[in-house]
Amino acid sequence: MQTPPSSPRDLRIADGLTLRRPRVEDARAHAELMGHAGVQPWLLQTPYPSELQWQERFGKAPDTSSGELVLLAFDGDRLVGSAGLHPVGPQARRRHAMMLGIGVHPDAHGRGVGSALMDALVRHADDWLGLQRIELTVFVDNLRAIRLYERFGFEHEGRLRGFALREGRYVDAFTMARLHPRPPVIERSPE
Repeated sequence: MQTPPSSPRDLRIADGLTLRRPRVEDARAHAELMGHAGVQPWLLQTPYPSELQWQERFGKAPDTSSGELVLLAFDGDRLVGSAGLHPVGPQARRRHAMMLGIGVHPDAHGRGVGSALMDALVRHADDWLGLQRIELTVFVDNLRAIRLYERFGFEHEGRLRGFALREGRYVDAFTMARLHPRPPVIERSPE
C-alpha cells in the first residue's frame, strides 16, 4: 500500500493521499478540520478553534526528545486528517506510554485515511520509540473509531462515566490501550 516517500517529509499512500508533519501554513486548514461539525464533537476540542493557536504550535520545532509525532493527511492539497502521539506527562515512570489522538474529515471516511495515520503512528511507536503502551479515550458512541482502534490491537480497559461535555450532555468514553506486540530485545552477537 505504501510507496517510497517523495521527500524525506512526505509519505504517499493509496489513492493520492499523502502524510507529512505539519507546517505553519497548515494552521488555517487544521483549525477548520478541528472545528468541522463532523469532527469537533468527537474530539475534546471546543468549537471555533483558533488558527493562531495552530500557527504557534506548528511554528515551533518538534520536540524530538519526547518522541512526539504529529502527522497530517492530505488528499492533494486538501487536509483530510490529523493524528498524533503525545507524551502522557513529565513523570519518569510514564515514559513507556504515549497518548494517541486522531481526527478524520467525514468526506474522507472509508478511504483509508484513518488506517494510514494509525499505521504510521503505531510503527513510529513500535519501531523507533520502543513504546510499551499507547493509550486513548474514545466516546462510546464513536463506533467507526472504536473499530479502527481494535483493528490496530487496542483493547478496552474501562469506561469513564460522564467523561466530557458534548453539546450540552455528559457523554461516557472508553479507555483503550495497545501494548507493544513484540517488545524490543537486545540482539546478542555471536561470540
